[in-house]
Amino acid sequence: MEEKIITEGKYRYIEKGEGTPIIILHGLMGGLSNFHGVTDHFPKNGYKVLVPELPIYDMPLLKTNVKQFAKFLKKFIEFKGLKDVILLGNSLGGHIGLLHTKMYPKMVKALVITGSSGLYESAMGDGYPKRGDYEFIKQKAQNVFYDPAVATKEIVDEVFATVNDRVKLVKTLAIAKSAIRHNMAQDLPKMRTPTCIIWGKNDSVTPPDVAELFHELLPDSNLFWVEKCGHAPMMEHPQEFNSILDAWLEERGF
Repeated sequence: MEEKIITEGKYRYIEKGEGTPIIILHGLMGGLSNFHGVTDHFPKNGYKVLVPELPIYDMPLLKTNVKQFAKFLKKFIEFKGLKDVILLGNSLGGHIGLLHTKMYPKMVKALVITGSSGLYESAMGDGYPKRGDYEFIKQKAQNVFYDPAVATKEIVDEVFATVNDRVKLVKTLAIAKSAIRHNMAQDLPKMRTPTCIIWGKNDSVTPPDVAELFHELLPDSNLFWVEKCGHAPMMEHPQEFNSILDAWLEERGF
């Protein structure tokens, strides 16, 4: 079922449930629909789930970077009047969550990252697809997942449209460079926010050793693996992802 997107002021977002707020941050090529499994599950368990549409292609080029997205997130949290949020980010969304937590630690109660950029230099800077070559882009989209069937025609079409839009492509490359520039290796050891790291064992975009490094550098983190899984565990194995996160939230008293 298609989620209802709320438009309020300059924000577009999904909101479901009542309780402790979980804010979901999508990745560079990931839409709001990638998180159906999470948005359906957690509102039943006493959480308010919000998925803001990040202004990835709406900022002026000079402001198209991870830091500006972290500031956008702060404004969204303030706009909604939320306190003690849990941030859940995939890929670029994880990086935005990490940087936001570093910049505004008092706003964030806990952090969940999966396939996150922020450490691995090539995570988003390698092999940007050739424009106009649908089969090449289909292959790229399938490579993100352990099971290529997860890359539906809808997902491939969306990526194809993005890389064939000149303005979006320029901004995509600007974000990729910004993600490399905002490497967080020096920051992570000072970040004491409880962090749940859920990673696909077969992630080829941000490989397993990236997850191990996040776990090593973040002082208060737990690392969980999802077998036969690529870059987006919440899409490939939503039930397992939810079970891991449920147990972690319960253990931590969130």
